[in-house]
Amino acid sequence: MEITVMTSKQSLSHRLGIILAISGLCATLLGCVNKAQQNFERPPAPVVVSTAVSQDVSNYMDALGKIVAKETVSIQPQVSGRIIKIHFTDGANVRKGQLLFTIDPRPFEANLKQAQANLAKDIAAKKQAEANLAREVARENWGLAQVNRYRTLVEQGVVAREQYEQIRVDYDTLKANSEAARAAVRSADETIKVDNAAIDNTKVQLSYCFIHSPIDGRAGQRLVDIGNVVNPGGPMSNAESTSGVSNNALLVIERLDPIYADFTISQNNLTHVQEQMRAGTLSAEVRLPDSTGDPISGHLTFVDNAVQSETGQVTLRATLPNPDHRFWPGRFVNVRLLLGMVQGAVLVPATAPQMSAAGSYVYVVKPDQTAEQRTVSLGQRQGDLVVVEKGVSAGEKVVINGQLGVTPGGKVAIEQPQTTPATAVAQ
Repeated sequence: MEITVMTSKQSLSHRLGIILAISGLCATLLGCVNKAQQNFERPPAPVVVSTAVSQDVSNYMDALGKIVAKETVSIQPQVSGRIIKIHFTDGANVRKGQLLFTIDPRPFEANLKQAQANLAKDIAAKKQAEANLAREVARENWGLAQVNRYRTLVEQGVVAREQYEQIRVDYDTLKANSEAARAAVRSADETIKVDNAAIDNTKVQLSYCFIHSPIDGRAGQRLVDIGNVVNPGGPMSNAESTSGVSNNALLVIERLDPIYADFTISQNNLTHVQEQMRAGTLSAEVRLPDSTGDPISGHLTFVDNAVQSETGQVTLRATLPNPDHRFWPGRFVNVRLLLGMVQGAVLVPATAPQMSAAGSYVYVVKPDQTAEQRTVSLGQRQGDLVVVEKGVSAGEKVVINGQLGVTPGGKVAIEQPQTTPATAVAQ
């Protein structure tokens, strides 16, 4: 029994020694780990930077617009008749004065010949009336001479007064005949005027048989074919006025150069636009949504005289050149109305600003290669750049790539040489 007790005590002591040894080893290892953690330093974050620049940029207002033809003409017949010839192709460019349609002119030519024949007949009648007038005037003059002669003879007592009175009655008859001849001549003159008016009217009607383009423009699809009988129509209905096409229209021509871009702005921005208009003509840049080229520059030429009560919007119109017919009536476009210049604006690449719960911020690389997080106030975008109204100065380096690896106050490593942004698009 004694031997067994001694063996258990030795085993307990051995176990305690092992535990103490393990504890000491753990303490040693933990101290080493803490020392390594204390000596660890985070490596610099790789970033790409760009320098903030200062330049004059434009202040602008963006809107969605719609292209409208400068002139739209609905070609309609002004006389009744049958179309006998079409002188253009659908979709062709036409010039002012170009012949488009021919309506059968034969009925109007016959009317013109009839009116000319009537004129010739009435001219002959006038000549006869003038000859009659000359004869009656001669008789009147002879009768007046007889009256004067018999008056003298009566006074001398050579002839009886009754004979003189008969001569006077005959003279009055001759005078009435000459007045009637004069009236016949005047009537012939009026008839000739009517004939001339009829000839002029018939010539006008005949000219309407040849329909010409009133403007330079592009023809649409013809709405009649050869052989169709057309008739002049009355005033257009409200629906026809809205569409610009009458039910009896033959063709619609639209002028495409120059062309309009209509757009709307909020009434809250109208005062600013009016102030800029007083300073000079405002420019507008128009671009198709699917276009990758440069926008086309035009000028603001119209501001509506009333605010739309339903929407609170005001309609504006820009006029722009369209020699290549890039813009087509009815297409939607992006319109940028330029409202003056901002002097000395600070710009950074649009990829530099980041968003947080507190707002927009950028990382500014300081001379000691540490990144400072700054809250910024952003302005309008200028192409690939954006205006920084507050928070960054020109010449400072901002991080444009690698922001996720940057910590405020941490070291950064610039991966590539510093780049300078391109000039802003809007000047």
